[in-house]
Amino acid sequence: MKQTKIIAEIGVNHNGRISTAKKLIDKAKICGADYVKFQIYKAEEMAVKKLTKAPYQSRSYLRKKENQFQMLKKYELSFKEHLKIYNYCKRKKVKYLASVFDQQSLKFYEKLNFDYYKIPSSELSNYPLLKNFSKLNKKIILSTGMSEKKEITGTLKLLLKIGFKKKNIVLLHCNSSYPTPLNEINLKKMISLKNFFKTAIGYSDHTKGFESAIVAATMGATIIEKHVTINKNMKGPDHSASLEFNELERMINFVRNLSKVLGNGKIEMSKSEKENILKAKKFLIAKEAIKKGQKFSETNLTSKRIGKKGIEANKFLTLIGKAAKKNFYKNEIIKI
Repeated sequence: MKQTKIIAEIGVNHNGRISTAKKLIDKAKICGADYVKFQIYKAEEMAVKKLTKAPYQSRSYLRKKENQFQMLKKYELSFKEHLKIYNYCKRKKVKYLASVFDQQSLKFYEKLNFDYYKIPSSELSNYPLLKNFSKLNKKIILSTGMSEKKEITGTLKLLLKIGFKKKNIVLLHCNSSYPTPLNEINLKKMISLKNFFKTAIGYSDHTKGFESAIVAATMGATIIEKHVTINKNMKGPDHSASLEFNELERMINFVRNLSKVLGNGKIEMSKSEKENILKAKKFLIAKEAIKKGQKFSETNLTSKRIGKKGIEANKFLTLIGKAAKKNFYKNEIIKI
């Protein structure tokens, strides 16, 4: 089984500070994350200036009088700052990813060396942005929060028309509520996405814990994305639905062990089991003394652990009625 990739979603949890971003990168690297992910955007290109906050943003610790545009502007990093973050990731040898929200940000991102385009849920139907994706050899992670089947179908058609390969697209099951109520996660939807769209699948977890991420890994998620923070009580829209790094480390350890536990699914004996065969399985022996020419029967044959090779007990019925070719004393290993 391929190892599930872990994306530590830093997003805007740097709170607009490069120093905080670097701390988050360092800690994610130590925990074993495969990628750290940021959000690249220009507030002026993303929202109108009088846009109010989403309900989950209003419930966070942000200033009440601050609207969504003002909030976005506060957490916006310049392209120069993102380049510093990108280069810092290179020095720390952890892979960098970013969600892009506008065409200026896309042009900047495409100048970098990256593995995936990450399309956040809010941009799934943003055709003016998506049609400008130019690096067709790259893979795509498409978050499906706030989207119906018809919208996902349309976006996949657009991406395939542009020239992307379906085998390079991962649909990320996602609920865009922060934090997501447990009764609204609907992890079975991830399997429905796989079966209907015939793509690889993953899971973007916005719950307070990480139990659903572990379950998603057992269900075949190839990617797990989870927001991370230094402290859940920090002010910002995503901190409360994020993991602190002691939790991230535990989650990653669980997921890594799951990859080992689930295995390859083949119906075969394991290497460690083979060492136990002679000491644990039963082989045929004489239940009582058997004379040469006497027929084997249920009365004179039995099975026991003998610690060496012999005739396995599943051959019992094939021996019944056959004549012994030699004398056997009681408890002697049967050989023919």
